[in-house]
Order: sequence, then structure tokens, then C-alpha cells
Amino acid sequence: MTAATTNTGVDPITAEVIRNKLDGIANEMQLTLVRSAFSAIVKEGLDASAAMFTVKGETLAQALSIPIHLGALVPMVRHLLAEIPLDAMNEGDVYAMNDPYLGGTHIPDIAVMMPVFHGGRPIAICATITHHQDMGGMAPGSTPTNATEIFQEGLRLPLIKLRDRDRMNETFMAILRRNVRIPDIVVGDLIAEISSGSIGTRRLSELADHYGGDFIMSVFDALLDRSEQMTRDALRSIPDGTYTYVDSLDNDGVDLDRRIPIQVAVRIHDGMMEVDFEGTSPQVRGPFNCVPSGSFAAASFAVRAVTDPDQLIPNNGGCVRPLKLKLPEGSIVNPREPAPVGCRTATIKRITSAMLGALRKAVPERVPADTGNEEVILHFGGRRADGSGFVTSQILIGGNGASVGADGTDVIETDATNCMNIPAEALEMEAPIRVHRASLAPDSGGPGRHRGGLGARLEYEILEGEVTITYRGERHFCTAAGAAGGMAGGCSLAEIRKPDGTADVIQSKAVARMVAGEWLVIQTAGGGGHGSVDERTREHVKKDIEDGKVSQEAAASIYRHA
Repeated sequence: MTAATTNTGVDPITAEVIRNKLDGIANEMQLTLVRSAFSAIVKEGLDASAAMFTVKGETLAQALSIPIHLGALVPMVRHLLAEIPLDAMNEGDVYAMNDPYLGGTHIPDIAVMMPVFHGGRPIAICATITHHQDMGGMAPGSTPTNATEIFQEGLRLPLIKLRDRDRMNETFMAILRRNVRIPDIVVGDLIAEISSGSIGTRRLSELADHYGGDFIMSVFDALLDRSEQMTRDALRSIPDGTYTYVDSLDNDGVDLDRRIPIQVAVRIHDGMMEVDFEGTSPQVRGPFNCVPSGSFAAASFAVRAVTDPDQLIPNNGGCVRPLKLKLPEGSIVNPREPAPVGCRTATIKRITSAMLGALRKAVPERVPADTGNEEVILHFGGRRADGSGFVTSQILIGGNGASVGADGTDVIETDATNCMNIPAEALEMEAPIRVHRASLAPDSGGPGRHRGGLGARLEYEILEGEVTITYRGERHFCTAAGAAGGMAGGCSLAEIRKPDGTADVIQSKAVARMVAGEWLVIQTAGGGGHGSVDERTREHVKKDIEDGKVSQEAAASIYRHA
């Protein structure tokens, strides 16, 4: 325990016991949320997160979940605290919001927040955030890639009181049901969030009963101070300087031939990290704008990635106190209302890759080559033969970048996202769709001394009726760069194949209608390679060929000793 903690008078052993208890409560909240959920995107894809906050709005503890969510919860909780004085809150109150322009992230992500009481006063806030399968709008799934204003993306929620002590807001629940395509599932997931928060408030109140409210709040402060000091010390181990990088989105979903640059300058000095986005694209017509909460989440992940590779620093709000952002107004990282923002995940991931690319120049041993860095969201919506409606999703990912000491990992969630694959069986139970293929994509990993991780190949057949699909892809045109002489990873591909053998190629983004007999065929991107291809050993190349990860033809043309 550092001096920052011991100076508060808190016994370091007791503080560490409480810290671990807080982490355990956050993870119990997460488990409750996932196991209580109705939608496949939560109960299978784990697209939901849980955390606890101090009454000052700083992260106290967080579940092992999704960095995008955990970062975005910070401004949402702070909006709650700015709007509702602590002395106006009551035990049992529940608040909710999703509005991106009030601190939220995008419309499907609803935050549910509950004050924790002890001795008649709030001592903390428990919060969850869940990606809801549908929130209305112009396309099933509520993230249309061709939206041009936020009003097309679904139902916006300012801060509302979802429950007043023990009375639910039935008026709001009725409005919600009338505005979404699958009301039972959406409401079920919302109740799961309340259940998760209830577990957190109960456990934290019990902890305060044991140690005392004043004491436990002093421990909260000590834990945050400790993480701040450890993070500043870790930042001082990085050479001072300003490091720059540019990565690009394929397009904005509307202007399909225009690339969208994300430019960062990361300045490290005196235990601080300042990130300047000057030179980044102005806000775009399509829904790939990212409100400040998303930029903050991406930067928070980057801070943690380069300062704590061994996971020794307690993970709380103290870790981001040394972080400062400059987000030009009217840019893609700080758009003006009512710009659409529904597909901001792709932008957050590109912000992350740009930040890590810049930091790779400072600490090349800590940061791998660029990752496939895409999270392809597929939404399927329509009606079954019996007339019942469905909306469901798939989460597809690419390969990780190779590092200074190892090949990249194939088909893995990286950086600011942390969802799981939704099994073929779950999709086929929820929609008239058959998954014909889910495999690795040979030759998609960037060649190098260490090869980038492979992307995936997937094939879906529509079995009946008409289905609206939303395909949010990336890396169709802007590949994952290699490092230290390594080569770029392979591109993504997507097309709709017709029964007559013709195909419509998707240029990275699309909302389309498919009918029975048509197939959606996808290949996700590979990660960049690390080091010169001339340094890859004959044995590694041979093993890649035997494993089917590299074809004989590609090996012969790229690796001269193959």
C-alpha cells in the first residue's frame, strides 16, 4: 500500500480486504445481470456491464466486462449526480437514461442507477448498462448504418426516475413497450438491470453495516488515491514526449467511398497522459460519430493497457485521474446534436487503435501491431411464418495483432470491447436462419516474424420470409497495419449471394432486405504482423501450412524459404 493510502489513516490490510470485497460485489452484479437477461445479445454475447461509484461520481469497482460500457458509465452517473441532489434521493429509487447527448453512449445502451444508503444517507451508486436488443427507430436492432440524424435511431431517454422507492414508473414502461419491436425481451433485460443493482446495493449496505459508513467511505477515497499514484508512477516509466498516429474508418455508412481519419497526438509528461484529437475528421453524415463518453472510454482503456500489463494496479477511477482529452467540437469524436451516433463502437475501436499505435512508438515492447480491430454487429429482424416478430444479433470479430514475442491470437475480442460469440444454436433458435459455416480465414493474418491473428469466415442462409439485416463492418479498405517491418492483416469481405449465383458486394456497411434462399457471406479482418517476414522460421511456416492457417501458395509467395 502506497503512502497515498497510509496517510489517510486506513489500515492497508483492511483496505485491501474491502477492495477485494468491492470487486466481488461488482462481479456478482454482473453475473446476476447476465443470468437474469432475456436477450441473446446479453445472456450469450455478454453485452452488458456493472460497476459501483462513489457519491462524487468516480468508479469505485467494476466487473470484468466491457471497457466501452465501464467508461461511458462515468459521465452518466455524473449526470445523475448533477441533476438529482443526494439529499433528494430515497432508498429504493432507480434512475435510467440512454441519451448520448446527456452523457450516454448510444441509444441501445440504457444505464440503470441506484443509490446505496447507510444510516439514512447515500454512500455510493450502483450502476449497470446493457445493450438492449431493440429500441425502435428505422431498422431492427436500432443501429442503422445509414441513419443521418439521431431521431432515426430509436427512443431517447433523458434521466428518468424508473422507480420511486418501491413504485415502478408504469407510464414509462407503457411508453417503452409501444416503441420497441420486441417489448417482452426489452422489458425483461431492463428488469435484469434492476435486479443486478439491487444485489449491489444490498451487498454494499451489508459491508457498511460491518465496518461503518464513515470508515468505508474513507477507504473508498484511499483506494482511489492509491490507484492514481500507482498510475502516475507507471506513466513516468514511459519516455516523455508526444507520439502521433492516424488510423481510418472505411466510411460513415452514407458516403461509402470516403475514408474517415482518426488522428491522435498522445503526450506523456510528469505522470500525465494528454490526448489531442486535432486533425481528426469533422463529424460525419452517418452514424459513426462518437460522443465524448466513447472517446473517454477508449482513452481509459489505453491508459490501463500501457500502465498495468501485469494487472497490479487496482482498477478504479483513480487510474484515469492523470488523463486529459482535447476533443475538437464538431468533430467525429465530439459531434454536435442531432448527429447520429448509433454505430459509435466502430469509431471507439478505431480511436483505441490510433492511441495504441501512438503509444507503440514510446513502448514498442508493450503494444502489438494493429489488431483487426472490428466488432461486426449483425442484426436480423423480421417475422416468422406464424407472424411472430424477432430481432436478434451476431457479434463477429477479427484477429489480434502480433507482438514482439508472439503471433497474434485468432478471432478474439480485443481492446475496448469484450463481448462473446453468440452460438449458432442461439441464433437458429431465435430466427429462421441457418449458420452454414464459422471457421478461421486462411491467409488473413498479417505476415511477419510473428504472424497476425486470423479473422473468421461465416455463412448465413435465410430460411423463410423476408429479413432485414444490418451489417456494420470495418477493415474492408483500411487494413490493420503491421509493426517493426511486419505486413498488414487481410481485409474484411461481405456479400449477399443470390440463388441464381450472382452476388451483391457490401462496401463495409449496409441495411438490406434478404429473402429465403439468399446467403450472407462474411470474412473478418486479420491482425497485423510483427517483424520482417524473412525472420519467420521455416518450422513456423510449415506449422501454419499444416494447420491450414496459411496456404501453400501464400507461403511460397511471401516466405521465400517456405
